[in-house]
Amino acid sequence: MYYRKIIIIILFCIIQGCSNNHTTFHEDIKPIIHRNCAICHNPKGAGPFDLIIYQDVYKRGQMIKEVITKKYMPPWPADPNYRSFLNQKNLTDNEIKKIVAWIDDGKTEGIANNNNIIDSILVKKNESQPDLIIKMKNAQIITDDNQDKFLMMKFPFELESDTFIKTINFVPNNKQFVHHINAHLITYNNNQNKNIFKGDYIVDTELFSDEECFEILDLRNNDGSYPTLTPSVSNYLPGSEQINYPEGIGGLEANKKNIILVNDFHYGPSSSLETDSSYFEIYFSQEAPKRKIQETQLGTFGISDIVPPLIIKANQVKKFRTKATITKDISLLTINPHMHLLGKSFLAYAITLQNDTIPLIKIDNWNFRWQYFYTFEKMLKIPAGSEIIVDATYDNTPNNPDNPFYPPKTISERIGFNGRGSMRTSDEMLQFIINYLPYKQGDENISLNTQ
Repeated sequence: MYYRKIIIIILFCIIQGCSNNHTTFHEDIKPIIHRNCAICHNPKGAGPFDLIIYQDVYKRGQMIKEVITKKYMPPWPADPNYRSFLNQKNLTDNEIKKIVAWIDDGKTEGIANNNNIIDSILVKKNESQPDLIIKMKNAQIITDDNQDKFLMMKFPFELESDTFIKTINFVPNNKQFVHHINAHLITYNNNQNKNIFKGDYIVDTELFSDEECFEILDLRNNDGSYPTLTPSVSNYLPGSEQINYPEGIGGLEANKKNIILVNDFHYGPSSSLETDSSYFEIYFSQEAPKRKIQETQLGTFGISDIVPPLIIKANQVKKFRTKATITKDISLLTINPHMHLLGKSFLAYAITLQNDTIPLIKIDNWNFRWQYFYTFEKMLKIPAGSEIIVDATYDNTPNNPDNPFYPPKTISERIGFNGRGSMRTSDEMLQFIINYLPYKQGDENISLNTQ
Protein backbone atom coordinates (compact mmCIF):
# COMPACT_ATOMS: atom_id res chain seq x y z
CA MET A 1 0.00 0.00 0.00
CA TYR A 2 2.89 2.37 0.86
CA TYR A 3 4.55 1.86 -2.52
CA ARG A 4 1.22 2.28 -4.28
CA LYS A 5 0.79 5.73 -2.68
CA ILE A 6 4.32 6.68 -3.73
CA ILE A 7 3.62 5.67 -7.32
CA ILE A 8 0.36 7.66 -7.35
CA ILE A 9 2.16 10.73 -5.97
CA ILE A 10 4.93 10.39 -8.58
CA LEU A 11 2.40 9.99 -11.38
CA PHE A 12 0.47 13.02 -10.13
CA CYS A 13 3.65 15.10 -10.05
CA ILE A 14 4.56 13.98 -13.56
CA ILE A 15 1.10 14.82 -14.86
CA GLN A 16 1.07 18.13 -13.02
CA GLY A 17 4.50 18.96 -14.36
CA CYS A 18 3.47 18.16 -17.92
CA SER A 19 0.38 20.27 -17.47
CA ASN A 20 2.43 23.18 -16.21
CA ASN A 21 4.79 22.93 -19.17
CA HIS A 22 2.06 22.40 -21.75
CA THR A 23 1.34 25.32 -24.08
CA THR A 24 -2.17 26.71 -23.65
CA PHE A 25 -4.12 29.42 -25.39
CA HIS A 26 -4.78 31.64 -22.38
CA GLU A 27 -1.31 31.43 -20.90
CA ASP A 28 0.93 31.38 -23.97
CA ILE A 29 -0.87 32.06 -27.25
CA LYS A 30 -3.40 34.76 -26.41
CA PRO A 31 -0.82 37.47 -25.59
CA ILE A 32 0.88 36.90 -28.96
CA ILE A 33 -2.39 36.90 -30.92
CA HIS A 34 -3.73 39.98 -29.15
CA ARG A 35 -0.54 41.97 -29.62
CA ASN A 36 -0.10 41.16 -33.32
CA CYS A 37 -3.45 40.06 -34.78
CA ALA A 38 -6.43 41.23 -32.74
CA ILE A 39 -5.38 44.84 -33.22
CA CYS A 40 -6.98 44.55 -36.67
CA HIS A 41 -9.16 41.48 -36.11
CA ASN A 42 -11.74 42.98 -33.75
CA PRO A 43 -15.28 44.36 -34.21
CA LYS A 44 -14.01 47.86 -35.07
CA GLY A 45 -10.84 46.80 -36.85
CA ALA A 46 -9.94 46.31 -40.50
CA GLY A 47 -9.83 42.51 -40.28
CA PRO A 48 -12.79 40.60 -41.79
CA PHE A 49 -13.25 38.44 -38.67
CA ASP A 50 -12.35 38.53 -34.96
CA LEU A 51 -9.31 36.89 -33.36
CA ILE A 52 -9.94 37.67 -29.71
CA ILE A 53 -11.34 34.72 -27.75
CA TYR A 54 -10.29 31.09 -27.78
CA GLN A 55 -13.10 29.99 -30.10
CA ASP A 56 -12.09 32.61 -32.71
CA VAL A 57 -8.56 31.25 -32.90
CA TYR A 58 -9.48 27.57 -32.48
CA LYS A 59 -11.71 27.38 -35.55
CA ARG A 60 -9.15 29.12 -37.77
CA GLY A 61 -6.13 27.24 -36.48
CA GLN A 62 -4.98 25.71 -39.78
CA MET A 63 -5.43 28.96 -41.67
CA ILE A 64 -3.45 30.82 -39.00
CA LYS A 65 -0.69 28.21 -39.21
CA GLU A 66 -0.43 28.62 -42.96
CA VAL A 67 -0.36 32.43 -43.10
CA ILE A 68 2.13 32.88 -40.25
CA THR A 69 4.56 30.23 -41.48
CA LYS A 70 4.52 31.88 -44.91
CA LYS A 71 4.87 35.22 -43.07
CA TYR A 72 1.93 36.62 -45.02
CA MET A 73 0.38 37.62 -41.70
CA PRO A 74 0.56 39.76 -39.70
CA PRO A 75 1.17 42.27 -42.48
CA TRP A 76 3.96 44.66 -41.56
CA PRO A 77 6.04 45.53 -44.63
CA ALA A 78 8.51 47.87 -42.87
CA ASP A 79 11.83 46.42 -41.71
CA PRO A 80 11.72 46.61 -37.86
CA ASN A 81 15.50 46.48 -37.69
CA TYR A 82 15.82 49.66 -39.77
CA ARG A 83 13.25 51.78 -37.91
CA SER A 84 10.60 50.83 -35.35
CA PHE A 85 7.14 52.40 -35.17
CA LEU A 86 4.11 52.47 -32.90
CA ASN A 87 1.72 49.48 -33.04
CA GLN A 88 4.29 47.39 -34.86
CA LYS A 89 3.10 43.91 -35.76
CA ASN A 90 5.86 41.32 -36.03
CA LEU A 91 5.98 37.66 -35.03
CA THR A 92 9.39 36.39 -34.03
CA ASP A 93 10.52 32.98 -35.26
CA ASN A 94 10.06 31.63 -31.72
CA GLU A 95 6.51 33.00 -31.55
CA ILE A 96 5.66 31.38 -34.89
CA LYS A 97 7.08 28.05 -33.67
CA LYS A 98 5.09 28.32 -30.43
CA ILE A 99 1.78 28.98 -32.24
CA VAL A 100 2.38 26.19 -34.78
CA ALA A 101 3.29 23.71 -32.03
CA TRP A 102 0.15 24.69 -30.08
CA ILE A 103 -2.03 24.11 -33.16
CA ASP A 104 -0.36 20.78 -33.97
CA ASP A 105 -0.69 19.62 -30.36
CA GLY A 106 -4.47 20.05 -30.37
CA LYS A 107 -5.02 23.72 -29.47
CA THR A 108 -5.36 23.33 -25.69
CA GLU A 109 -7.42 26.13 -24.16
CA GLY A 110 -6.08 26.19 -20.61
CA ILE A 111 -7.50 28.32 -17.81
CA ALA A 112 -8.80 31.78 -18.62
CA ASN A 113 -6.80 34.65 -17.14
CA ASN A 114 -6.63 38.41 -17.34
CA ASN A 115 -3.77 38.81 -19.82
CA ASN A 116 -6.07 40.36 -22.42
CA ILE A 117 -3.84 42.83 -24.22
CA ILE A 118 -6.65 43.72 -26.60
CA ASP A 119 -9.16 44.42 -23.81
CA SER A 120 -7.92 47.92 -23.02
CA ILE A 121 -7.96 48.81 -26.70
CA LEU A 122 -11.49 47.50 -27.26
CA VAL A 123 -12.80 49.07 -24.08
CA LYS A 124 -11.23 52.37 -25.11
CA LYS A 125 -12.85 52.14 -28.54
CA ASN A 126 -16.26 51.16 -27.21
CA GLU A 127 -16.34 53.62 -24.31
CA SER A 128 -15.08 56.52 -26.38
CA GLN A 129 -18.30 57.29 -28.20
CA PRO A 130 -18.11 59.94 -30.94
CA ASP A 131 -19.75 63.29 -30.31
CA LEU A 132 -21.12 63.34 -33.84
CA ILE A 133 -21.57 60.84 -36.69
CA ILE A 134 -21.74 62.15 -40.26
CA LYS A 135 -23.28 59.69 -42.71
CA MET A 136 -23.64 59.55 -46.49
CA LYS A 137 -26.82 61.10 -47.77
CA ASN A 138 -27.58 57.81 -49.54
CA ALA A 139 -25.75 54.49 -49.65
CA GLN A 140 -23.27 54.38 -52.53
CA ILE A 141 -23.90 51.74 -55.22
CA ILE A 142 -20.74 49.93 -56.34
CA THR A 143 -21.32 48.69 -59.89
CA ASP A 144 -20.42 45.22 -61.16
CA ASP A 145 -18.17 46.21 -64.10
CA ASN A 146 -14.86 45.20 -62.45
CA GLN A 147 -13.57 48.78 -62.70
CA ASP A 148 -12.00 51.03 -60.07
CA LYS A 149 -14.21 53.92 -58.99
CA PHE A 150 -12.78 57.33 -58.07
CA LEU A 151 -15.27 59.73 -56.56
CA MET A 152 -15.40 63.08 -54.79
CA MET A 153 -17.96 63.24 -51.97
CA LYS A 154 -19.17 65.83 -49.53
CA PHE A 155 -20.45 65.23 -46.00
CA PRO A 156 -22.05 68.50 -44.81
CA PHE A 157 -22.83 69.12 -41.13
CA GLU A 158 -23.99 72.06 -39.02
CA LEU A 159 -23.12 72.77 -35.40
CA GLU A 160 -24.78 74.95 -32.80
CA SER A 161 -21.63 77.03 -32.43
CA ASP A 162 -18.01 77.20 -33.48
CA THR A 163 -16.26 74.14 -32.06
CA PHE A 164 -12.83 72.59 -31.59
CA ILE A 165 -12.39 69.11 -33.03
CA LYS A 166 -9.88 66.60 -31.68
CA THR A 167 -10.28 63.83 -34.28
CA ILE A 168 -12.23 62.98 -37.42
CA ASN A 169 -12.28 59.21 -37.84
CA PHE A 170 -13.33 57.49 -41.06
CA VAL A 171 -15.23 54.21 -40.60
CA PRO A 172 -15.43 52.01 -43.73
CA ASN A 173 -18.67 50.12 -44.09
CA ASN A 174 -17.88 47.78 -46.98
CA LYS A 175 -14.27 46.94 -46.09
CA GLN A 176 -13.87 44.64 -49.07
CA PHE A 177 -14.23 47.43 -51.63
CA VAL A 178 -13.34 50.67 -49.85
CA HIS A 179 -9.71 50.98 -50.88
CA HIS A 180 -8.67 54.41 -49.65
CA ILE A 181 -9.94 57.90 -48.85
CA ASN A 182 -8.35 61.32 -48.34
CA ALA A 183 -10.59 63.80 -46.54
CA HIS A 184 -10.38 67.55 -45.93
CA LEU A 185 -12.41 69.91 -43.76
CA ILE A 186 -14.12 72.93 -45.31
CA THR A 187 -15.31 75.64 -42.91
CA TYR A 188 -17.68 78.45 -43.92
CA ASN A 189 -17.76 81.94 -42.50
CA ASN A 190 -21.07 82.20 -40.70
CA ASN A 191 -22.07 85.52 -42.29
CA GLN A 192 -21.93 83.96 -45.75
CA ASN A 193 -25.37 82.34 -45.21
CA LYS A 194 -24.12 79.39 -47.24
CA ASN A 195 -26.60 76.55 -47.72
CA ILE A 196 -24.11 73.69 -47.41
CA PHE A 197 -26.75 71.09 -48.26
CA LYS A 198 -27.27 72.37 -51.82
CA GLY A 199 -25.70 70.71 -54.85
CA ASP A 200 -24.79 67.12 -55.55
CA TYR A 201 -23.12 64.98 -52.93
CA ILE A 202 -21.08 62.67 -55.19
CA VAL A 203 -19.24 63.23 -58.48
CA ASP A 204 -17.01 61.01 -60.63
CA THR A 205 -13.55 62.60 -60.67
CA GLU A 206 -12.58 60.80 -63.89
CA LEU A 207 -15.28 62.65 -65.80
CA PHE A 208 -14.70 66.16 -64.50
CA SER A 209 -11.82 68.43 -63.48
CA ASP A 210 -11.39 69.47 -59.84
CA GLU A 211 -12.94 72.86 -60.51
CA GLU A 212 -15.93 71.25 -62.24
CA CYS A 213 -16.31 68.84 -59.32
CA PHE A 214 -16.34 71.76 -56.88
CA GLU A 215 -19.07 73.45 -58.93
CA ILE A 216 -21.20 70.29 -59.07
CA LEU A 217 -20.86 69.83 -55.32
CA ASP A 218 -21.56 73.57 -54.82
CA LEU A 219 -18.63 74.22 -52.50
CA ARG A 220 -18.00 77.95 -53.11
CA ASN A 221 -19.05 80.77 -50.83
CA ASN A 222 -22.09 82.85 -51.77
CA ASP A 223 -19.85 85.46 -53.39
CA GLY A 224 -18.08 82.86 -55.53
CA SER A 225 -14.87 82.74 -53.48
CA TYR A 226 -13.51 79.55 -52.04
CA PRO A 227 -13.96 78.79 -48.31
CA THR A 228 -11.18 77.76 -45.93
CA LEU A 229 -9.95 74.19 -46.48
CA THR A 230 -7.83 72.22 -43.99
CA PRO A 231 -6.20 69.31 -45.84
CA SER A 232 -5.86 65.67 -44.78
CA VAL A 233 -8.02 65.70 -41.66
CA SER A 234 -8.77 61.99 -42.10
CA ASN A 235 -7.24 59.22 -44.20
CA TYR A 236 -7.81 55.52 -44.70
CA LEU A 237 -5.94 52.62 -46.30
CA PRO A 238 -6.57 48.87 -45.90
CA GLY A 239 -5.34 47.77 -42.49
CA SER A 240 -4.53 51.31 -41.33
CA GLU A 241 -5.52 52.45 -37.88
CA GLN A 242 -6.78 55.86 -36.85
CA ILE A 243 -3.89 58.01 -35.66
CA ASN A 244 -4.53 59.70 -32.32
CA TYR A 245 -1.73 61.95 -31.18
CA PRO A 246 -1.18 63.06 -27.57
CA GLU A 247 -3.18 65.98 -26.25
CA GLY A 248 -2.04 69.28 -27.69
CA ILE A 249 -0.88 67.84 -31.01
CA GLY A 250 -3.25 68.25 -33.92
CA GLY A 251 -6.87 69.26 -33.70
CA LEU A 252 -9.12 71.46 -35.82
CA GLU A 253 -11.33 74.51 -35.60
CA ALA A 254 -14.83 74.05 -36.99
CA ASN A 255 -17.45 76.72 -37.64
CA LYS A 256 -21.22 76.34 -37.48
CA LYS A 257 -21.31 75.28 -41.15
CA ASN A 258 -18.81 72.71 -42.38
CA ILE A 259 -18.24 70.08 -45.04
CA ILE A 260 -16.01 67.05 -44.92
CA LEU A 261 -14.76 66.84 -48.49
CA VAL A 262 -13.48 63.44 -49.57
CA ASN A 263 -11.28 64.45 -52.47
CA ASP A 264 -10.38 60.86 -53.30
CA PHE A 265 -12.83 58.09 -52.51
CA HIS A 266 -11.50 54.95 -54.17
CA TYR A 267 -13.60 51.80 -54.51
CA GLY A 268 -11.87 48.68 -55.78
CA PRO A 269 -13.31 46.71 -58.72
CA SER A 270 -16.31 44.46 -58.11
CA SER A 271 -17.94 41.71 -60.18
CA SER A 272 -21.25 42.04 -58.30
CA LEU A 273 -23.48 44.91 -57.27
CA GLU A 274 -22.49 46.13 -53.81
CA THR A 275 -23.43 49.00 -51.50
CA ASP A 276 -21.41 51.08 -49.09
CA SER A 277 -22.48 53.31 -46.22
CA SER A 278 -19.16 54.46 -44.82
CA TYR A 279 -19.28 57.36 -42.35
CA PHE A 280 -17.23 59.72 -40.19
CA GLU A 281 -16.99 59.91 -36.40
CA ILE A 282 -16.19 63.33 -34.94
CA TYR A 283 -14.71 63.82 -31.48
CA PHE A 284 -14.87 67.34 -30.05
CA SER A 285 -12.25 69.02 -27.88
CA GLN A 286 -12.58 71.61 -25.13
CA GLU A 287 -9.34 73.32 -26.11
CA ALA A 288 -8.07 75.05 -29.21
CA PRO A 289 -5.39 73.11 -31.07
CA LYS A 290 -1.99 74.08 -29.64
CA ARG A 291 0.19 72.65 -32.40
CA LYS A 292 -1.31 72.20 -35.83
CA ILE A 293 0.02 69.34 -37.93
CA GLN A 294 1.50 70.19 -41.31
CA GLU A 295 1.84 67.88 -44.31
CA THR A 296 4.04 67.67 -47.38
CA GLN A 297 4.90 64.98 -49.88
CA LEU A 298 7.80 64.07 -52.11
CA GLY A 299 7.40 62.62 -55.59
CA THR A 300 4.16 62.43 -57.55
CA PHE A 301 2.33 65.78 -57.17
CA GLY A 302 4.78 66.67 -54.41
CA ILE A 303 7.60 69.11 -53.80
CA SER A 304 10.29 67.06 -55.56
CA ASP A 305 10.84 65.60 -59.02
CA ILE A 306 11.31 61.89 -59.67
CA VAL A 307 14.63 61.09 -61.34
CA PRO A 308 14.54 59.68 -63.93
CA PRO A 309 10.89 60.38 -64.82
CA LEU A 310 8.63 57.58 -63.60
CA ILE A 311 8.44 55.46 -66.75
CA ILE A 312 8.96 51.70 -66.39
CA LYS A 313 9.35 49.91 -69.70
CA ALA A 314 8.18 46.35 -70.25
CA ASN A 315 10.45 43.60 -68.87
CA GLN A 316 12.44 46.12 -66.86
CA VAL A 317 13.42 46.38 -63.19
CA LYS A 318 14.22 50.03 -62.60
CA LYS A 319 15.26 52.30 -59.73
CA PHE A 320 14.07 55.87 -59.15
CA ARG A 321 14.96 58.61 -56.68
CA THR A 322 13.21 61.68 -55.35
CA LYS A 323 14.68 64.05 -52.77
CA ALA A 324 13.99 67.36 -51.09
CA THR A 325 15.89 69.70 -48.75
CA ILE A 326 14.29 70.61 -45.43
CA THR A 327 14.62 74.37 -44.89
CA LYS A 328 13.76 74.48 -41.17
CA ASP A 329 13.94 72.15 -38.17
CA ILE A 330 10.92 69.84 -38.16
CA SER A 331 9.57 67.05 -35.93
CA LEU A 332 8.28 64.07 -37.89
CA LEU A 333 5.11 62.38 -36.62
CA THR A 334 3.84 60.00 -39.31
CA ILE A 335 5.03 58.92 -42.76
CA ASN A 336 3.25 57.13 -45.59
CA PRO A 337 5.14 55.52 -48.51
CA HIS A 338 3.03 54.98 -51.62
CA MET A 339 3.50 52.99 -54.84
CA HIS A 340 1.26 50.74 -56.91
CA LEU A 341 1.49 47.16 -58.18
CA LEU A 342 4.94 47.35 -59.77
CA GLY A 343 6.53 48.47 -56.51
CA LYS A 344 9.34 46.20 -55.36
CA SER A 345 11.22 48.09 -52.62
CA PHE A 346 11.09 51.47 -50.86
CA LEU A 347 13.82 53.17 -48.83
CA ALA A 348 13.64 56.62 -47.21
CA TYR A 349 16.25 58.35 -45.10
CA ALA A 350 17.61 61.81 -44.31
CA ILE A 351 21.17 63.08 -44.66
CA THR A 352 22.09 65.98 -42.36
CA LEU A 353 24.53 68.79 -43.11
CA GLN A 354 27.02 66.89 -40.93
CA ASN A 355 26.56 63.90 -43.29
CA ASP A 356 24.79 61.84 -40.63
CA THR A 357 22.11 59.41 -41.83
CA ILE A 358 18.68 59.37 -40.16
CA PRO A 359 16.83 56.13 -41.09
CA LEU A 360 13.14 56.70 -41.87
CA ILE A 361 11.71 53.52 -43.39
CA LYS A 362 12.85 50.47 -45.33
CA ILE A 363 10.49 48.08 -47.15
CA ASP A 364 12.27 45.25 -48.95
CA ASN A 365 9.14 43.49 -50.24
CA TRP A 366 6.56 46.07 -51.25
CA ASN A 367 2.93 44.98 -50.87
CA PHE A 368 0.33 47.23 -52.50
CA ARG A 369 -2.38 45.73 -50.27
CA TRP A 370 -0.80 46.98 -47.05
CA GLN A 371 0.12 50.64 -47.04
CA TYR A 372 0.27 52.00 -43.53
CA PHE A 373 0.56 55.41 -41.99
CA TYR A 374 3.67 54.70 -39.93
CA THR A 375 3.85 56.72 -36.71
CA PHE A 376 7.16 57.11 -34.91
CA GLU A 377 7.46 56.06 -31.27
CA LYS A 378 8.73 59.54 -30.43
CA MET A 379 8.85 62.70 -32.52
CA LEU A 380 11.81 62.47 -34.87
CA LYS A 381 13.81 65.67 -35.38
CA ILE A 382 15.04 66.43 -38.91
CA PRO A 383 17.45 69.40 -38.74
CA ALA A 384 17.28 72.29 -41.20
CA GLY A 385 19.42 71.71 -44.27
CA SER A 386 18.90 67.94 -44.20
CA GLU A 387 17.98 66.19 -47.42
CA ILE A 388 15.22 63.59 -47.36
CA ILE A 389 15.92 60.93 -49.99
CA VAL A 390 13.63 58.23 -51.33
CA ASP A 391 14.95 55.33 -53.41
CA ALA A 392 12.30 53.11 -54.98
CA THR A 393 12.53 50.05 -57.24
CA TYR A 394 9.84 48.86 -59.64
CA ASP A 395 9.50 45.42 -61.25
CA ASN A 396 7.74 45.42 -64.63
CA THR A 397 8.62 41.83 -65.55
CA PRO A 398 6.57 38.62 -65.69
CA ASN A 399 8.34 37.62 -62.45
CA ASN A 400 6.23 40.17 -60.57
CA PRO A 401 3.01 38.29 -59.63
CA ASP A 402 1.20 41.61 -59.11
CA ASN A 403 1.99 42.92 -62.61
CA PRO A 404 -1.40 44.05 -63.99
CA PHE A 405 -0.44 43.19 -67.58
CA TYR A 406 0.73 40.02 -69.26
CA PRO A 407 2.74 40.32 -71.31
CA PRO A 408 4.12 43.43 -69.53
CA LYS A 409 3.77 46.84 -71.16
CA THR A 410 5.23 50.27 -70.44
CA ILE A 411 3.69 51.82 -67.31
CA SER A 412 4.13 55.35 -66.00
CA GLU A 413 2.47 58.20 -64.17
CA ARG A 414 -0.53 59.31 -66.18
CA ILE A 415 -2.15 62.72 -66.15
CA GLY A 416 -5.78 62.65 -67.16
CA PHE A 417 -7.64 65.35 -69.07
CA ASN A 418 -8.94 66.58 -65.71
CA GLY A 419 -5.43 67.46 -64.58
CA ARG A 420 -5.45 64.78 -61.87
CA GLY A 421 -2.90 62.01 -61.69
CA SER A 422 -4.17 58.53 -62.30
CA MET A 423 -4.74 56.53 -59.14
CA ARG A 424 -5.66 53.42 -61.07
CA THR A 425 -3.71 50.47 -59.79
CA SER A 426 -2.62 49.68 -63.35
CA ASP A 427 -0.74 53.03 -63.54
CA GLU A 428 2.07 54.01 -61.19
CA MET A 429 2.89 56.57 -58.52
CA LEU A 430 5.83 57.32 -56.22
CA GLN A 431 4.95 59.34 -53.15
CA PHE A 432 6.33 59.86 -49.67
CA ILE A 433 3.83 61.71 -47.48
CA ILE A 434 5.09 63.35 -44.28
CA ASN A 435 3.11 64.72 -41.31
CA TYR A 436 5.20 66.98 -39.12
CA LEU A 437 5.36 69.90 -36.68
CA PRO A 438 7.73 72.85 -36.64
CA TYR A 439 10.42 71.72 -34.20
CA LYS A 440 10.39 72.81 -30.55
CA GLN A 441 13.13 72.13 -28.04
CA GLY A 442 12.58 68.73 -26.45
CA ASP A 443 10.26 67.33 -29.15
CA GLU A 444 12.52 64.31 -29.63
CA ASN A 445 11.70 63.24 -26.05
CA ILE A 446 7.92 63.34 -26.51
CA SER A 447 6.30 59.92 -26.88
CA LEU A 448 3.51 59.63 -29.47
CA ASN A 449 2.00 56.61 -27.75
CA THR A 450 -1.49 57.40 -26.41
CA GLN A 451 -2.33 53.92 -25.08
